[in-house]
Amino acid sequence: MLPDFKFHHIGIAVFDIDDTAQYYIDAGYQKTETVIDTIQNVKICFLTKEGMPMLELLAPVDENSPVNRTLDKMGVTPYHCCYSVDDMEGAIARLKKIKFVPLIKAVEACAIGGRRVCFLFNKKVGLIELVES
Repeated sequence: MLPDFKFHHIGIAVFDIDDTAQYYIDAGYQKTETVIDTIQNVKICFLTKEGMPMLELLAPVDENSPVNRTLDKMGVTPYHCCYSVDDMEGAIARLKKIKFVPLIKAVEACAIGGRRVCFLFNKKVGLIELVES
């Protein structure tokens, strides 16, 4: 990835946050409170464990949740990596130059304190998420 991007988390599509979270809790992870992101139409929680990558569990709110496409095709699965960036617009512009396509405009994410996020896709890399520092 671009040299100034900092790894933030791995996003995992799940049918039920509590069911999947229990596996990680049993492995020593700590779970945050689950929140509903009405903009992205998903339920979200984060799991942390010292020395391990942060995980984000995303479950559908209803049949219109975008995470349903991933669940329908692959079931519970990691499906994106997220990177923290200082300059959202600059990062998006740089990624567009290397054939990433923004799937949404940058929007506020309630699960991370209202910081903006943006999802982008590249056929050779897959789905990534950017989050403002």
